[in-house]
Amino acid sequence: MKQNTLYLIIGALVVAVIALGVYVYREQTRPKGVELKIDDKGISIQQN
Repeated sequence: MKQNTLYLIIGALVVAVIALGVYVYREQTRPKGVELKIDDKGISIQQN
């Protein structure tokens, strides 16, 4: 039981590190400037 809990904690930490890495990568590769999005909700303009 104790070993299963340890594996669960390690697995959760690995998933969290991977998710954080993906988030940081997407923020780093996002183009700088103005983002213009047109969809069914209308037009949105966001400054990056």
